[in-house]
Amino acid sequence: MSGSRLMRAIRVREFGAPSVLRLCSDVPVPQPGLRQVLIRVHACGVNPVETYIRSGSYARKPSLPYTPGSDVAGVVEAVGEEVTAVKAGDRVFTTATESGGYAEFTVAADDCIHKLPEALDFTQGAAIGIPYFTAYRALVHKARVKAGETVLVHGASGGVGVAACQMSRALGLRVLGTAGTSDGMKLTLSNGAHQVFNHREEGYTNRIMEATEGRGVDVIVEMLSNVNLSRDLQMLAYGGRVTVVGSRGPVEINPRDTMIKESSIIGVALFFATPEEKKECAALLFTGMEAGWLRPVVGSQYPLDRAAQAHHDIIESPGAAGKIVLTV
Repeated sequence: MSGSRLMRAIRVREFGAPSVLRLCSDVPVPQPGLRQVLIRVHACGVNPVETYIRSGSYARKPSLPYTPGSDVAGVVEAVGEEVTAVKAGDRVFTTATESGGYAEFTVAADDCIHKLPEALDFTQGAAIGIPYFTAYRALVHKARVKAGETVLVHGASGGVGVAACQMSRALGLRVLGTAGTSDGMKLTLSNGAHQVFNHREEGYTNRIMEATEGRGVDVIVEMLSNVNLSRDLQMLAYGGRVTVVGSRGPVEINPRDTMIKESSIIGVALFFATPEEKKECAALLFTGMEAGWLRPVVGSQYPLDRAAQAHHDIIESPGAAGKIVLTV
């Protein structure tokens, strides 16, 4: 059916700067295999990890050439053998793709595909996958949060940050957030945070400690560990946990800071989630969509041919304000 069809897609032929993201218009439309689904892409989320992979600095490197992108939202075009959960015409979003999401069509495994409720548009659908599944993994599977605990979302206005604030509030936590701009601070407050702090201001960590009456926070969801980890350890309560969601390089810490509070630093990588863990997360997310607390915030939108600009902006912008999305 789709053997001779061609599509537009971003291709990466060498690792490097954002300029290696090239739009090609002669890429064959992929075919869905066993337990796979072909999706007509309407929007695709851009995640910081995709910039690390593209630069060649990430631990796992795809074989070249490749098309980036895991978080697509669109409409099922065709299904492969043994697919029963979705059918042609269904609106869906993904948490991973086989052929890459920065494209007009993508193939994804059926266990990475979820139906997109009518209440959410495609750009919002493209903002669910990695951000919300990562937030759940950090909070529930790794930090094992309990209702009544205090969580600090350090970098609360980006894709994972917004997801972590909404989810923490729904899980009964006291939610503190940080952002770097006044818009980001407003966004954080309107998405579940009880209090917000500007992480560009001198002494903001003291104000966070004051907000906890000197006790410290139980859990920190950390987006920029190479800058913040040492300070994070000093803000933890006894038995506190820092979940490392993002880092752009090394950092120096004093291990004694973990000893005096018996605190933990826990790495978070969605890649290692088991099928059972993914199902559990999806169940909570669908509850959130039904209840109305899961509301993805879409930030800047770029057409496919400006993918390089999107990669530049997600790393260099002064402060995040929602999820960056490519529209197809």
